[in-house]
Amino acid sequence: MNRSRPLWIALLLIWSLLPMLWQLITSFTSSDALVNADIPFQQRWTLAHYRELLSGDPPFWRYLFNSSLVGGLSTLLTLLLAVPAAYGIARMAPAFRRTIRTVVGAAALFPYVLLFLALLELARAFQMGNNLLAIALPYAGLALPLALLLLISAFEGLPNELDDAARLEGLGLLDRLRWVLMPLIAPATASTGILVFLFAWNEYPIALTWLSRDDLLTLPVAMARIAGSSIYAVPYGAYAAATVLGSLPLLALVLLCQRQIVAGLTNGAVKG
Repeated sequence: MNRSRPLWIALLLIWSLLPMLWQLITSFTSSDALVNADIPFQQRWTLAHYRELLSGDPPFWRYLFNSSLVGGLSTLLTLLLAVPAAYGIARMAPAFRRTIRTVVGAAALFPYVLLFLALLELARAFQMGNNLLAIALPYAGLALPLALLLLISAFEGLPNELDDAARLEGLGLLDRLRWVLMPLIAPATASTGILVFLFAWNEYPIALTWLSRDDLLTLPVAMARIAGSSIYAVPYGAYAAATVLGSLPLLALVLLCQRQIVAGLTNGAVKG
């Protein structure tokens, strides 16, 4: 069994990386070569798809900036609300804690698409359309139940004696959270923040209806427009290039936070 483990790991890596490698190769392949296999090898490779995206009006990096801004704002707002709320819930009596956890779990599983029309009416009533700062509000609200569930579990893993010792040292609630508790749940907080960021980064229906200006579009809406930009042919090369560029910020985020992610997953795996 141990001898076959490297083989299974290699097969798993190939299975996981093959779609990304395929998109990467497609993004550098000329449009003619994508539809005609007889194109000579030296004429198959091009940077035209990337030049087209980066020289567009607006350029593709603008969509990356919009999605990063919305994702960062919604993540920050979600954590600011979820951390103190999760701490308060985790320190409640077990009966109340179980009830609140059940309600929060039901909210996390509720399909947010059913709230789409209500959110759209709110956007119209408060004139929140075409505003990147405003779109972070529904994202934070929709991600809050999941963030609460994850952070409640993290705080429950900390003994109450830590709070008692911090109180004896004269630390108030905010100081206890900042200097004692938050460093201990940093992996769980980082994992939660990444999940919230990914939700905001990939969200499509709300961004499609709340944003209509070309310079304010987020990445999923912009990529949908690229895919449907022609009625005569599918722009495989441009779409693949957009996929590669759109994956770079997420790749950088995961690489920067990989230790926290692994630590958070390990803590959750061995809890109890």
